[in-house]
Amino acid sequence: MHKTNQIAVHLPYLRRFARSLTGSQAAGDAYVVATLEAVSVESKTLAKDLELNAALYKVLLTIWGSVPANRHHHQPGFADTTAKQAADVETITPLPRVCFLLHTVEGFSSDIIAKLVDRPTALVRTLIEEAEKEIATQHRADVLIIEDEAIISMDLEGLVEELGHNVIGIARTRTEAMALATKHKPGLIMADIQLADGSSGLDAVSDILAATEVPVVFITAYPQRLLTGERPEPTFLITKPFQNDVVKAVISQALFFDQRARLGRKMAVPAN
Repeated sequence: MHKTNQIAVHLPYLRRFARSLTGSQAAGDAYVVATLEAVSVESKTLAKDLELNAALYKVLLTIWGSVPANRHHHQPGFADTTAKQAADVETITPLPRVCFLLHTVEGFSSDIIAKLVDRPTALVRTLIEEAEKEIATQHRADVLIIEDEAIISMDLEGLVEELGHNVIGIARTRTEAMALATKHKPGLIMADIQLADGSSGLDAVSDILAATEVPVVFITAYPQRLLTGERPEPTFLITKPFQNDVVKAVISQALFFDQRARLGRKMAVPAN
């Protein structure tokens, strides 16, 4: 298989990681484009001691890490109360978060992650444990689940509540989803792509987002269809059948970036 075709096979998953890492489809896809450009200009960019998929992640992380703001814990110089709020939002510092995503969502071993982030394996394991502890103290949210399969919705409900969040309702259709969102004002939405009445979870979420801002995690059995980079697509995506640690990691990322965005908007409002 030609190298270009070999790389293409891994692009959906690279996009998934980059979007989760940055909290944005646009930013994540921009890092993927920069990765592809770096590889096309200099083939030696790909590490020879790694499989192709891991080598691509390493290039992306090298580019991401070249931006100072991505390497360091954010410490804005606000007044005491505001600074504390900022610290609460920035609980999970970059490197533990990176290692946790690489391990739980992307399925890399600690040994491979060590090569991707240029850290000892023992430290990587410690960083993953650190991220897990920090996630356990993260902001709790009211969660709306949009899922038409009863067993899956029950599994999600149990898992979400196990993580300390509150499930405000389960919707099986686009109409039910809008009604529940209007009544309860969720802090997070978890939505399947295909719903019971033939409607789309994407459409249901679009209805809700037209009225309010809320982070969304999509669930699908066919992630490649939503990770093409060719149109507006989900930032946070969980693949069926899902694993508990993946759900934990993706929910954490969605809430992390939502809190940071809210704080940023608050800081942008001039004091009276």
